[in-house]
This record gives sequence, C-alpha cells and structure tokens, in this order.
Amino acid sequence: MNIELKEISIRELTNGYSDNEEDGVVGFGGKFDIRPPYQREFVYKDKQREAVIDTVIKGFPLNVMYWAHKEDGNYEVIDGQQRTISISQYINGDFAYMMRYFHNLQNDEREQILDYKLMVYFCSGTDSEKLEWFKTINIAGEELSEQELRNAVYSGSWVTEAKKYFSKNGCVAYSMANQYMSGTVNRQDYLETAINWISKRDRTTIENYMASHQHDTNASELWLYFKSVIDWVGVVFPKYRKEMKGIEWGILYNEYKDDKSLDPKTLEAKISALMQDEDVGSKKGVYEYLLTGKEKHLNIRAFNDNQKREAYEKQNGICVKCKDHFELSQMEADHATPWHEGGKTDAQNCQMLCRECNRRKSGK
Repeated sequence: MNIELKEISIRELTNGYSDNEEDGVVGFGGKFDIRPPYQREFVYKDKQREAVIDTVIKGFPLNVMYWAHKEDGNYEVIDGQQRTISISQYINGDFAYMMRYFHNLQNDEREQILDYKLMVYFCSGTDSEKLEWFKTINIAGEELSEQELRNAVYSGSWVTEAKKYFSKNGCVAYSMANQYMSGTVNRQDYLETAINWISKRDRTTIENYMASHQHDTNASELWLYFKSVIDWVGVVFPKYRKEMKGIEWGILYNEYKDDKSLDPKTLEAKISALMQDEDVGSKKGVYEYLLTGKEKHLNIRAFNDNQKREAYEKQNGICVKCKDHFELSQMEADHATPWHEGGKTDAQNCQMLCRECNRRKSGK
C-alpha cells in the first residue's frame, strides 16, 4: 500500500457533488466515489454533522481522510465518508448551521469555508489491501457494525444489489416488514437479519453465504426468501401485536413453514388466552411457545420467597417425591399441577422438591 499526503480544498471536494439513490454519491468533479459498495449509508446525527461544520468554520483541523486510487484513474473513499457528506450537504444547502444556510452567509464567509484545506492520504494498492486498510482505520468514530465489515470483505455486485432491498432508508424491506423487524436499515440490521435467516436454512454461516454469492449479479434469492418469511407470518398470525416485533421469524419459518396443523383461528384463541395469563412473564415468547411447545419461552412467573417458605414449613422440609429431608436452600419450588395443565403460580399450587427430583421431573 503506497500512501501520499495531499491538501484538498472544500471547493475542490464539493465540485460536481451529487447524491443519487441509484448511482451513488460523487464529488471532486465527478471523480470521487464517496459511497463505494462496501461503505455504509450516511449515519451521522444532526449534532455530529453540525460539529463537522463548526470545526470547518472555526478553521480547526479535521481528522485526516483516506482516498484510494481506482483502476480507471478516479478515487473512492476509504475513510472520511461521513465528514465528506456532511460538508457537501451543507455547501449544497441541504441543512442549516446556527440557523443559517450556506447561501445565507456573506461572500467572505462562504469563500473562507470553500478555501478550507482538508488533509487527504491518497492510497494505492490491491483491492484486498484497501479493504483491510478500510477495516483498520474505520474502528474510530462511528464504529462499524459486524455486517458493515462483512459488506466490505465481500463487496461486489451481490452486496450492491442486496443493499437496494435491505439497506436504503425507505427500502422495500422496511416498507414490508418494519413492524416485525428490530434495528435500522442504514446500519445494515435488516440485511444482516435476512442473511442470517437464509444461512440458517442452508445450514451455513453469514460469511459463507455472502462468499458464495459475492459475484452474483442479483440478490433475488435472498429477497424472495425474505418476502416468503414475512408473508408466512402474516398468514399464520394475521392479528398483529407489538410483541411480534423483533422475533426471529426466519428461524421459525425454516422449521415450521410446512406444518399444515397451524390453524390461524386456533392459534389466535391461544394467543389471546396467553396474553391474559398473569403467569406468563414474556408475552413476546407466546409465538415461539405455540410453535415449539417449549415453556421456557414464556418465562412463567416464579414462586416468591414467602410462598416457598410456607410450602417448606407445611412439608416439614420433606421432598414430596423422594420423601427425604432437606434444608430450604437445597430445595426448589414446583407447580404441583403443571402450569400447562392449568396450575397457577400461587401458594395453593406450590410444592417443594429437592433439586434432583425437580430436575428429574422437569427433564432438565
């Protein structure tokens, strides 16, 4: 990797600035690719963006930026994308600083900003060297997410196409599934979730899936799979509740999409009952419980210390299963009538078992 330090004025940087949804973001007379395929979307918040402009106006130095030479003679950003876009958006009139847009400034104020010098390292090297350098220097500032790093490592036509579905503000994945999904699209959370789901289906890893599709010309397989997951959820659980947001729906789809016994009306009746059951500590876990049958998802309310002590005294410290005597600290509370058979978490249904008997009964 060869590195050369140069000064670039804001006037030069913002010459020909354009932010196009499909064609990307360019500057420096159209020769500078500000958002290569491996780069994240713009994620700076207003205060961060304003801090960049404040630094420029005061004439303080910004941190050095890194550009990479491309084979066609142009350049692409390695580090400094967020600062570059902040500056360009301000010059372009996209936002105001201290209630003044760039065009509201006096001529000498505008000229002072345009003449501001940025320190830029121009880097030449192989694609792998540039990507490795990108990962190394981007650990500062807005730290890269795991998926942003993966996008860098496996950059190519497939990542570019996948990001159109999952990584743009207002993308189709958000429009279709935001009520079911956690995270944000521009930090690659939707993309990561979708790839994780489909890689689990294929019994592989996110990294292996991305590596095997890196040079595909489209990401239609991932999109069609994701759409199938969301459609399935809407059919099986047609009544939406806020607890449905953030569930690993793709994992459940992989396992239960062909289960013909899943009747939406029957499931809705059970969901309604479980949502009203005060013993169910995790309402979000209701959906996984109904599909898997595992009570652990419900976080059934535990007996409190008073109920445990009362049951222990009634039993005189005798385990109701093995009939041996134990100290209270050696015993665990258990539902005499199991919760799934209608047993409540109250004093009348509390019995104390030794740890071994409780584990044997619970199948732990």
